[in-house]
Amino acid sequence: MYVVRRVWKTKPGEGRRVASLVAAMGEEYESVDKRSPSRVYFNTSTLPGKRNRVYMEWTEEVIASPYRDDVVASPQRAQDLYAKVGELTTDSWIEFYELMTPDKAVDVG
Repeated sequence: MYVVRRVWKTKPGEGRRVASLVAAMGEEYESVDKRSPSRVYFNTSTLPGKRNRVYMEWTEEVIASPYRDDVVASPQRAQDLYAKVGELTTDSWIEFYELMTPDKAVDVG
């Protein structure tokens, strides 16, 4: 199992708005069983850490190409929300992490 984290660098003052759009986007993907439940978090400037960042995390059983034959198109509303996110951000990237599960653990004695 994997954790997928999408990160957006927002324009100053837009973190909360982008987080709201991203959360709604996640709900759209979940409603059509295209993605597991996601978690969205952000930092504008009120906390330590990177400012003007929005993060969305979800899990996937496998990492697979988005160009494979069995991919179902994203919901139109999710696409529309993503377009709005694009207007309020300056950069984005995606990160992948292997999730530690009991079956992957090694004996630490």
